[in-house]
Amino acid sequence: MALVKTGLEIVIENPLPELRNKRLGLLCNPASISSEILHAGDLLQKSYPGQLTAMYSPQHGFFAEKQDNMIESDNMVDRTSGIPVFSLYGKTRIPTREMFDPIDVLLIDLQDAGTRVYTFIYTMSYCLEAARAFQKKVIILDRPNPIGGKQVEGNILHPDCKSFVGRYPIPMRHGLTIGEIALLFNEYFGIHCDLEVIRMKNWERNMYFQKTGLPWVPPSPNLPTPVSAMVYPGQVIWEGTNISEGRGTTQPFEIFGAPFLDLDKIRSMLPEAVLSGVVLRPVAFEPTSNKWANKTCIGFQIHILDSEKFRPYRLSLELLKAIIHHHEKDFQWKSPPYEYEFEKMPIDLILGNRKLREAIENNENLEQAETSWKNEIQEFISVSRKYHLYS
Repeated sequence: MALVKTGLEIVIENPLPELRNKRLGLLCNPASISSEILHAGDLLQKSYPGQLTAMYSPQHGFFAEKQDNMIESDNMVDRTSGIPVFSLYGKTRIPTREMFDPIDVLLIDLQDAGTRVYTFIYTMSYCLEAARAFQKKVIILDRPNPIGGKQVEGNILHPDCKSFVGRYPIPMRHGLTIGEIALLFNEYFGIHCDLEVIRMKNWERNMYFQKTGLPWVPPSPNLPTPVSAMVYPGQVIWEGTNISEGRGTTQPFEIFGAPFLDLDKIRSMLPEAVLSGVVLRPVAFEPTSNKWANKTCIGFQIHILDSEKFRPYRLSLELLKAIIHHHEKDFQWKSPPYEYEFEKMPIDLILGNRKLREAIENNENLEQAETSWKNEIQEFISVSRKYHLYS
């Protein structure tokens, strides 16, 4: 029996009177499951017979089958139930009136990754805006932040770098559950739709996913394990470079590299403080797809020894700085497009601040950069704490 009960399990065990006779929509994917590995769609059809009238899918598709960015999904009909499934990562990422016409209430049950650039929270934000415009209610079925709710890390997104991997001024690692960040978007950032969050039971802010007792189903193809989610807030930066982030291997984001890396030189530049809680193990790997497909890459695997000390964003920034310093001729920034932004550099969208990229290029002290955003992080923590639902 699971230690933590998700919002999904709460509404199944205790059906909500307010949903009686309402037409229900469900934003979900394969990770939308109970502790017994039953899918939210099946459970809702059983508990609310005949009421589920539409489903919606985020990036990577209804079956989480699409591997990469900007690989769109089409609308479809669920073969088992005959219920229409509208793609919110297809011809549009913003729900249309036609998409919301079949429902009265939208239930959102998505496993977030706890990182600013993970697009599920922005799909949710567009749903909140559409719900306000079309006068629908939204209910978030809350789930754990897989990397805990205590640690907040990284710079705040600069307005110049807004995109589908960053709509709001939040840090790279925000420390909120999807229900809490929905409240932040809705109230603090002024969406103001009719929103309700169904809280989990027994989740605490210091819990990483491994402590929840819940089964892990990858919310997207390249987050296969809770550990991949733990390194993701830092390792996602390789998406803006020609360094492989491990896509096309069995350990995406845990391993990274390129054919031209000199590991001894890279390691020699790393401050001891950023290695706290981790070991970098030298590896060689051959991606079967994506960057450097079928070529031998030299790099590291990140082994987490102490999750409380590990700072994924700072570590990956220092690694990036070292790689640029020692491999300036071979290293390249990825060119646009990236997540439907066709002009700005992908790395600027990912880092959320062009000046941070320039500081890394200029081999500047990143501890000073981290100090410079300390005040805005404290302000975010102060604001976001008002929306905490768990101790």
